[in-house]
Amino acid sequence: MFEVKQDSILVPPSDEIIEKFERFYRVALPNDYVEFSKKYNGAVPITNVFSTEKNEYLIERFLCLLSNEERDNLENISWSEIRVVLTDLDARLIDDEDLLGMNIIPIASLFAGDFICLDFRESEKIPNICVWFHEESDEFSPVVEKISSNFTDFLNNLHK
Repeated sequence: MFEVKQDSILVPPSDEIIEKFERFYRVALPNDYVEFSKKYNGAVPITNVFSTEKNEYLIERFLCLLSNEERDNLENISWSEIRVVLTDLDARLIDDEDLLGMNIIPIASLFAGDFICLDFRESEKIPNICVWFHEESDEFSPVVEKISSNFTDFLNNLHK
């Protein structure tokens, strides 16, 4: 069963914030992820480990979607706001310099600086879930490892 530290959950993103995000980055966030964000926005998970054939990973925190005002009022949390992370990583998340919007969206921070991401490159409707590797990725050359074919399956594979 998925668990989070209850005191780490932030105010849920409004439909307006989600719609603005989707328009700006030209993506349609999957419904399962949107519902998760409304329930666990920015949460620190207790069920926070997942394994691949090569490694075991530890999720530090799910990223959050906040209004600008909420982000400014939560300075110690602002680093974990999705738009802040997207701005910081920018071209290291895309593989097409002519792309309008984004096709890899970070949704959780991992121990050691990598991120769990929604990867829309194969499907605009049901993105894969991947690990984005910060040390290996370069401008217009993101290095990722697919870990799940959708967000719900990803959550179901987490453990303590």
